[in-house]
Amino acid sequence: MQKIIAPVIIAGLLAVAIYRVSTTNSQGQAVYKNHCSACHAQGVAGAPRFRDKDDWAPRIAKGIDALYAAAWNGLGGMPPKGGKQDASEDDIKSAVDYMVSESGG
Repeated sequence: MQKIIAPVIIAGLLAVAIYRVSTTNSQGQAVYKNHCSACHAQGVAGAPRFRDKDDWAPRIAKGIDALYAAAWNGLGGMPPKGGKQDASEDDIKSAVDYMVSESGG
């Protein structure tokens, strides 16, 4: 009985993890496309350009929490929440996660 239960539990946990990652990536992609891309697509006001590993490397090296804080609080030319005042913490984190995952992180 235990030999059957363990693989079922593992498969269930894996399915949940895959769902969570895909949901986060799709949410992040949507937030990026609808908002962040206005600056990050072209590097407006010094924003690290999307998918530009050289732009993102020094930022990624500071750690994900530093990136979340910069996005939430603003940094340089970027206002808090990238100017999207109604953005939730999940919106911001998913957008950061998406940009980092697509930019060498």
